[in-house]
Amino acid sequence: MAALAWLLIPLFAVVGAAIWGSWASRNKTIGDVAELAGYARFRDAMERSHTTPHDSARVELEPAAAAGGVTTSPSS
Repeated sequence: MAALAWLLIPLFAVVGAAIWGSWASRNKTIGDVAELAGYARFRDAMERSHTTPHDSARVELEPAAAAGGVTTSPSS
């Protein structure tokens, strides 16, 4: 009876490996397509945000520097 129990261990290992193998090789393309499309939209949005000038930041800094008498050009 003990020998039969020892033979069941490799049997369970083979069944577990078959289940894991079928799960690991399943078709995963459905989720990948949606994720890749989302990533492409994210990349496009990031490229658009970097190509637009940030004039609002410059406008805020220039009057403050001028009011304090600070010049941005080097003095001779």
